[in-house]
Parts: sequence; C-alpha cells; structure tokens
Amino acid sequence: MKFKSITDNAFLAVRSVIGNDQLILAVLAFVVGVLSGGAVIGFREGISFFQDAFFGTSSERLFLHLAGLQWWQIVWPPVVGGLVVGILVRIGLPENRPQGVADVIEANALNGGRMSLGDGLRAAVVSAISIGSGASVGREGPAVHLGAALAASIAKRLKLTRSISRTLLGCGVAAAVAGSFNAPIAGALFANEVVIGHYALKAFAPVVIASVTGTAISRAYFGDFPAFALPPHAITSYLEFPAFIILGVVAGLVASALVRGIIRAQDLSEKIPLPSWLRPGIGGLAVGLMAVWLPQIIGVGYGATEQALIGNFTLTVLLLVLVGKVVATAISLGFGFGGGIFSPSLVIGAVLGGAYGIIASGIFPDIGADIGAYSLIGMGAVAAATLGAPISTALIIFEMTGDYELTLAVMIAVVVSTGVFRQLHGRTFFTAQLERRGLDLKGGFESSLLKAGRVADVMKIEVETIAPNVTLPGLRRQLQRSLTGELFVVADDGHLIGTITLADLSETAFDPDLDNLINAGDVARLGPPVLRPTDDLEKALKVMNDAGESLIAVVSNNATMYLEGVVDERHVIAAYNRALLESRHEEHDV
Repeated sequence: MKFKSITDNAFLAVRSVIGNDQLILAVLAFVVGVLSGGAVIGFREGISFFQDAFFGTSSERLFLHLAGLQWWQIVWPPVVGGLVVGILVRIGLPENRPQGVADVIEANALNGGRMSLGDGLRAAVVSAISIGSGASVGREGPAVHLGAALAASIAKRLKLTRSISRTLLGCGVAAAVAGSFNAPIAGALFANEVVIGHYALKAFAPVVIASVTGTAISRAYFGDFPAFALPPHAITSYLEFPAFIILGVVAGLVASALVRGIIRAQDLSEKIPLPSWLRPGIGGLAVGLMAVWLPQIIGVGYGATEQALIGNFTLTVLLLVLVGKVVATAISLGFGFGGGIFSPSLVIGAVLGGAYGIIASGIFPDIGADIGAYSLIGMGAVAAATLGAPISTALIIFEMTGDYELTLAVMIAVVVSTGVFRQLHGRTFFTAQLERRGLDLKGGFESSLLKAGRVADVMKIEVETIAPNVTLPGLRRQLQRSLTGELFVVADDGHLIGTITLADLSETAFDPDLDNLINAGDVARLGPPVLRPTDDLEKALKVMNDAGESLIAVVSNNATMYLEGVVDERHVIAAYNRALLESRHEEHDV
C-alpha cells in the first residue's frame, strides 16, 4: 500500500504562519458552509426553473396544479425529462449512473474525501431536471452530493491530508442538509452519523460551524420558517404509546418494501433489451401515467406531505398515495432518474401515519391523537429507517416542524422502525446501493484502510517456481532450499498449474521407489486460490483466511492464470499497520 507523502501542502504552509490547526479548519468550514448554502439555493432555483418549463408552475404544491391540466400535459414532462436525463447520464457521469449520498459515503470511506467537482455539478443538473420533470425523487440527496463535491474541491486545491479532507467533506454535507431543511442541529448530526461515522470533537466542531453557516445563508434567501406550517399537536394519553410502537413496526416494514422495490425496479430495468439511456424515459412514462389518476405521487411531494399532516386526505386517498408513491419512487430511482430518497420517504411516512391514525382513532376514539400527529410520527419513522439515521432524522423532523409535543413519540417510532428495518433488510438504502457496486463498508475504518490498498502494492515479483516435469528428487531438493516452504508449479508459457508444499507430498516424500515415476505436476494441488493485482487488501486477507494459507499466488486474470507474483500475509498486515499509523498521525496533526 503506497501512501504519498505530501510535501507541497498549502495547509501546512498556512499552519506555519497561523500556528493553530483548529482555527484554520474553522475558517475552511465557514467557507464550505457559505459555498454549500449558496449551492443549495442555486439547486432549488434550478429545480423551480425546470419545473416551470415542464409544467408551467414552480410551486411545491405541484399536484394541485396538475388537476387543471390535460392528461398528456402530465405524461409528457417525465418522459421527455427522462430521455434528457438518460442522455446526460450516458455522456457526462462516471459509470453511466446518477450520483448521490452513497457516492459521498464511498468517497469518505475509501477515497480519503476525494470527489470530482465536475461530476458534482453535472450530477446536480441531472437531478434538477429529474425533479423538475416530475420524477418521484428527493432534492436533499443531490444537494448533499453537491455540497460534498464543493468541499472536496477545496481540499484538493489546498492539497489537504486525507483526514482533513474527510472532515471538510462532512462540513459540505452538514451545510447542505442544514440549508435544505433549515435545520442546523440535524445537519451537523447527519454528517457525523451517516457520512463521517463518528462524533470526535475535532471533526464535530468544524462540522457545526459549516452547518450553522449553511443555515444562515439559506435563511437569508428563503426566510426563517419551518418546512411545514402545522397546527399544534398533542399526545392525549400515555396509553397511545403502544400505538406509536406499532406504527414504528409498520413504518419499518414499509421502508423495507420501498428499498426492496427500488432494487427490484433496477433489476427489471437492466433486463430491458434497449439502450440504457432510454430507461429513464420508460420509467417517466410509467410515472406520468400513474400521475394522471394520482397526481400526489409526482415530484418531490412536499405539497402532498403538507396536506397529509393537516389531515386533508381521506383514508382511501392516503392508502392510494401510499402505494402509488412507493411504486413511483421505485420506478424513478430504479430506472435511472437522478435524485434522493429522503423526500419520497417523508411523503410515504406522512400518508402511512395519516392512514394509521384514522384507523387507530376509529378503534380507540377516546385516546387517539389527531391524524396530523400520526402523520408526523410516521414521517419520521419511515425516513429514519430508510436512511439508517435515527438520531438526525428525528431532529430533522423536529426542526422542520417545530413541534415539541410529539418529540418523544417520534423518537420511539424512529427507534422501532429502524430496528425492524435492519432485522428485515440488514442494510440502509445507501449501503444497499454500494453493495450493488461490489462495495461493502461494514468493516468500518479498518476495512476502509485495507480497501484503499491494492495487491499490486505489496506483492513480490520473485516467486519460487518449479516446472511440472521436475521429478521427485529435484522437487525434494528445491523444497529443502525454499524460504517459504511452498513452490508454485508453472508451465512453460507462464500460467499457474498449482502449488506444492512438503505436506502435499504425503507418503511419496520419502519413497525412493517413486522417484522416476512421479513429477511435480502429479503431486501439485490444482486450482489453488489466487488474487489479481487490482484486488484490494481486504479481499487478499479474506482469501488467505478462507484458504488457510499465508502465501497466495497473484495472476493477471482468472482466464489465462499467468503468474505475476505472490503476496504474503505478513506484507499485507505490515501495509495495514503503516496506513493506520499514518492515519493516526494525520488525526493528531489536525
């Protein structure tokens, strides 16, 4: 594993003058907060621009406007928008897919906080078109990605260390979340809970600065008021708490269905025998046709959320929107629109809670809270389970609504829904996205260090090999001289046949009658475990543990099996230790 020593470091140059790392990081956090807050404003204005172009209104209560349109005026925007998105993704984004919060988590865990600003800007445009054309996706995830990309750009230009770059990445995330929701506390906690993964004071302080700054910038433009204006709610009896627990269970089930639906929709889209850039257009057609009969499912959906919270929907409408929004969101994200999942989960949770509240109030009219209270609780429960962020989601709901009375009920439902979701699904939406790309971050910080290194960095080119036609006496002599006690049987063209240790010889090792009858190719263990130079060190350790061997051959690929070198478990562990020491040194320097 090679970790480049940074000598030409602008951060270190400034530090030599000012002499206070935390002061410098605080200034950088403020700058990131300003830029991310401004980016949130620009992104939301971009959504309004595209929505006005597609539907003739920039109102967040889009579904009310759709009631006065012809059916074709509802269908064509998501179709055309999907085609535009498909083309832009195909020509402008890495891996031909939209970008989001999962990419920020990957950048923090595996790439030392490094992200491309160009990709971040292009991804924001793709998401703005997606949301503006009516896709059932959220605006907060793209805002987080854009804020993180801006922070990463600053870190790259200043040539900051991995540790400081990751902290600045968290600052960009916090400012974007806080600016989107007018929720500075939740923004700071979300960045630490979901992206950074810890609450160390050295990282937390600059994140708070960025979060407060992003909120101030957003408030200066949009005003200081909650996202939803709600009438006061109250818990009428502590006998309601079992009902809140049951709502948490139901919310966990619905959140699991939502995430599984997105995965199934993505699998389905990949089976369609058409170019990938057409898939968002096909998904847009399905969403548009659904919206003709159920306009509440289209777009971000905050208008529908508000109506559910104030109790303006009947039970039938709530149930229809619940099912329709889950399906529309699964199609939109599964078929390749850009956007997030937070806003859809809020809509789904609000209508779920409203429907649950109507049913609960009908069964127990004397103890049931008003319908809006259950909508609020359901909103937090579904969103928390989906995002895997119970603490910050509960605070986001609180700061978005300003409702003190129901905080305890929201917290109970959030904890229960998150627990149910993890039992059923075992992962959050973001980790599910990463696992589909072959990335597993469950090992945490240590795992990220191993994944950052490659087999090519630690493998030895000098390998103790033997030809397959070498007879038993020659094989014995070569094993006796071996430094590792293991020989790799290699053909004349360089491809690996197998391996031999003294144990592999078994009873033939000391039987001279077999000296001219058996050669190396006869006693070799065929099909040995192998690695490729591009494999990460975590995979190398896994292969070693599974095989019970400390020495693994490295081949160019599994088809040709051309031997390029060998990797030793000791060298993998040494590389990990070097990386860990350097990381701790960076943390100490901050």
